Amino acid sequence: MHQRPVPSLRRCHWLAALVGTFLLAACAQVPRQGDTSASSGTMAYALGGPAKTPVVVLQSGLGDGRKTWNTVWPQLTARHRVFALDRPGYGDSPSTTAPRDPCQVAGELHAALRDAKVPPPYLLVGHSLGGLYQVVFARLYPDETAGVLLLDPTHPEHWATLQRDTPKTAALLRSLRSTVFTSTMRAEFDAQAQCLDGLPPWPSGLPARLLFSGRFGPLETDEFQRTLMRLRLDWQQRLGASAETVPTSGHDLHRDAPERVVQALERLLDAAAKPPRR
Repeated sequence: MHQRPVPSLRRCHWLAALVGTFLLAACAQVPRQGDTSASSGTMAYALGGPAKTPVVVLQSGLGDGRKTWNTVWPQLTARHRVFALDRPGYGDSPSTTAPRDPCQVAGELHAALRDAKVPPPYLLVGHSLGGLYQVVFARLYPDETAGVLLLDPTHPEHWATLQRDTPKTAALLRSLRSTVFTSTMRAEFDAQAQCLDGLPPWPSGLPARLLFSGRFGPLETDEFQRTLMRLRLDWQQRLGASAETVPTSGHDLHRDAPERVVQALERLLDAAAKPPRR
C-alpha cells in the first residue's frame, strides 16, 4: 500500500508543510527496483543510471521515502549511478522493531547496498535527518565513502539545543510528535542523538558540501533562526566543509531548488575526483 508522504524533521515544526509533494513523480525515470535485506528486515530500493562510480546514494529525511527524490532523479540518473531506498516504515518497506538510532540506520543502508550488489565508492547525499545518517555512514565506512553532500542536515545536538535555547519551538515539536508523527517517525526522532559519542572521527580530507535553505516560514521565529545559524556554522567546522545558502528555498531543497542540488553534487564530484593534497 502506498504510504502518504509525511514531514521531515525541520518541516515538522510547522503544520502547513504537512501536504506531500507529488509533482514530477510521473516524470522520473523507471529504475531497477527491488527489495534488499538487512538486520531490520526487507527494504525497497531503486537503482538507476549508467554503471559508473562513485555511486550516488540518497538518504531521505524524517517521514520521507525514496520518492521524495523524484524531483532530482531524472537529472541525476542521466549521468550517474543512483541508489535510493525506503527505510523501514516508509514507502514500500514494512516497519520494524529494530532500533532506529543513526548507527543502526547507517548499518542498514550499508547492508542494503551490499545485498543489492552496489559496490563502493559511494557519494552520500542526505536531507535533514538523512544528512545526519549519512555523516554517521561516512564515519563508520570511510574507505567506502567518496564524498558527502548534506541538505539542511540535522545537527547531532539539534533536539538538545532546541529544548535549551528555543523552548517554544521545542514545545511545538513535542506536540507534533504526539499528534502527527507515525510510530516510525517517533522512533527515529527519539533516537536521533543515540550512539553518536562512540563513533570514529570524521575522515580527514573527505570532500563535503553543505547546502542550506534561506527561506523561513512564519513559525520559524527569529530565536529559532539564530539557533539554526549557530548549528550550521558548527556543521561547517566539524566537517571542514564548504557551505552555500539558497535564499529562495525552504527546508526541502531537493524539491524547491532541484537544479541547485544537482549543481552542488557535480561540484562535490569534481572535488572527490581530485587527488588528495600531500
